[in-house]
Amino acid sequence: MTKSERTRQFIIEQSAAIINKKGVAGTAISDLMEATKLAKGGIYGNFENKDEICVEAFDYLTGLVARGLDSAIANKQTAREKLFALLDYYHDNLATSETGGCPLLNFGTEADDTNPELKQRVAKGIKRSQQRMIKLIEEGQAAGDFSKRTDASLFALKMFTMIEGAIFASRVTNNKAMMKSVVDMLKKEIDAL
Repeated sequence: MTKSERTRQFIIEQSAAIINKKGVAGTAISDLMEATKLAKGGIYGNFENKDEICVEAFDYLTGLVARGLDSAIANKQTAREKLFALLDYYHDNLATSETGGCPLLNFGTEADDTNPELKQRVAKGIKRSQQRMIKLIEEGQAAGDFSKRTDASLFALKMFTMIEGAIFASRVTNNKAMMKSVVDMLKKEIDAL
């Protein structure tokens, strides 16, 4: 990695949590300058504009979440155990996270009307999240642990939207109880699949 690539990555890593918390519109270049201890020219020497930093920060944050989910399910044996681990990861790491919560939710809420490139990336992230869930449900069906009558796509949609809604409600109310209730409900439904 070259020095400029390292600097660029440093800016992304230092900016990501700030943008995830404050939002694209709410984050000023001065916030990024303070976090990175770089002058405006040091930042704009590596990025064309703030939108480019925000897109890269989104990719960085969703990568962290994906790696966290992969790690959470890595040593689980059954699809049920993997789905439970996935739910626990969301509960433990995104409901009241210091880094601002779920980047899909945060960036998506803001980008839906203002930033087509970011909106497209969020849409792909949502699809990847649901695909991960579908794959685990289908894995459980293939192993005979879940009924083949369960529509994996519909259950994944339900699971994803309930998780994101619970993250939103937990963060806004600063109360993890809602997230715990949703996780518990989904675990009961998974046990009944």
